[in-house]
Amino acid sequence: MPQLVFIPGLATDAHMWQDQLAAVAPFWQATVADVLVHYTRIEDMAQAVLREHPGDLVLCGASMGGIIAMEAVRQAPARVRALALLGTSARPELPHHRAQRETAIKMVEAGRLAEFVRATAAMAFSPTHPSDKADLQRYKDMVLRTPPALWVQQNRALADRPDARLHLGAVRCPTLVLCGDKDLLTPPKLSEEIASLVPGAELHLLPRCGHMLTMEQPDEVNAVLLDWLGRLQP
Repeated sequence: MPQLVFIPGLATDAHMWQDQLAAVAPFWQATVADVLVHYTRIEDMAQAVLREHPGDLVLCGASMGGIIAMEAVRQAPARVRALALLGTSARPELPHHRAQRETAIKMVEAGRLAEFVRATAAMAFSPTHPSDKADLQRYKDMVLRTPPALWVQQNRALADRPDARLHLGAVRCPTLVLCGDKDLLTPPKLSEEIASLVPGAELHLLPRCGHMLTMEQPDEVNAVLLDWLGRLQP
């Protein structure tokens, strides 16, 4: 059976997948890729995931993790046996998004990461998500554990990410695309685009859910993911 590898998003770690790890544990050998390392390009991050997890893989990536997963299947199509892409985008960085990201980078380089996280963390959840929920605080704590220099490096890698749309038509493995319908950071149209490009891709939009869907609606994510994974098994 392939190894199931969860790939975190920007400035996040295994904590964002803790509910999913618990849900799949009875059925799958699962691990979380360590993307909190000093790689300067998405291509290098994907190569590291492939190098550190030998054999056949089922890759499940969220946000930046989905971008890494799409690059990994480009690099090693024979090894990636299935692909789950959560709240992510296949597009390269647009100029106005690059300018916004550069403003954020300057803020963090000036020692204001905590201020930035306080100001923007709620955008990772749906607009109706209560601001005092424990999972919002858990998300803030997770991001603040990331060294600022590494946060900057990951953002620069995202700014220079490849255009995954160019190769998604060649993906031949089962592919799940999952997104919150209230995702403010990677709107549903981006997931719909991915699903339209990958032959046979399965698209699910979670109602009343934002970008951090694994934390905001873990039960709903687990239900979709377990159903899909169950259909992969021989």
